[in-house]
Amino acid sequence: MKIGIFGIESFSQGKENIIDERLDVLKKMFTSAKKVCIQAEVVVNKDDLKEADGIIAPESHKADLILEDLEFVEIRLERSADENEKKLLSRFKEQLDKEVFLSGLALNEEEKKLIAGYPLLTVKPVYLAKPEEIEDKNKLLASAYKNLGFISFFTAGEKDAHAWALKKGLNAWDAAGCIHSDIQKGFIRAEVIGYEDLVKDGGFNQARNNNHLRLENKEYIVNDGDWMVFRFNK
Repeated sequence: MKIGIFGIESFSQGKENIIDERLDVLKKMFTSAKKVCIQAEVVVNKDDLKEADGIIAPESHKADLILEDLEFVEIRLERSADENEKKLLSRFKEQLDKEVFLSGLALNEEEKKLIAGYPLLTVKPVYLAKPEEIEDKNKLLASAYKNLGFISFFTAGEKDAHAWALKKGLNAWDAAGCIHSDIQKGFIRAEVIGYEDLVKDGGFNQARNNNHLRLENKEYIVNDGDWMVFRFNK
C-alpha cells in the first residue's frame, strides 16, 4: 500500500506504521510474542505520487491538486489526435473546471486503461486533512487509511498478532492472498470472528462457545476488524 503526501512537509519518503489499538488488545488476548502493524509506503516526491493508492493533502491545498491535473489535461487535450482520448479529457476538464476531483467520475475499463499512464492526482482517492490533524502524524495516517478505502483484518496466535491491509469490499479469497499466494491458491474456508465479538466474549474459546466463530467461503466480504484463520490445501 502506497500513500502519497502532497503539501505536508513533516513526512519523508519511507515506511510508516498504521497504528491500531485493536492490535494491542489481540496481542494480549492471544498472548502473542509480538505485534505486526500494517506498514504504508509513504511517497512524497511529486513524480512518485502517480503510483500511490491514495493521497493525503491539507484542505488548503485542494485547489493546488486540481490545478496540477488541469494543467496536464489542457496540454494533453491540445496535443491529442485520438478522438476517444479527447472526449475523455474534455470530461476531465469539465469536472476540474467545477473544482471537483476526478475520482468522482465513473470510468469504464477502457477509459481506465487509457489513463493508466497519466500523472493525474485527483483520479485517486484524496483525503483532505484539517489543520489540527496534520499535527499528529500517527492519527493522520490512521484516519487517512480508512478514508482512502482500506480496512484491516487480523490474524493472531502465539507467534504474533498481525494486522493486514485490504481494500474495502474485497473478499476472503483476496484476504488470503494478502498473507500468501499458496493460501489463496489452496483456499478451502476461512474461520472468522468479528473483533467486537472477540472482545465482548473475552477471547477465542468463549467466542467459539457463543457461536461467534463462523466458517466462510471465498466470496465472503471481509469486515473491518475480522479475526481470520484460513483453511487451505497445501
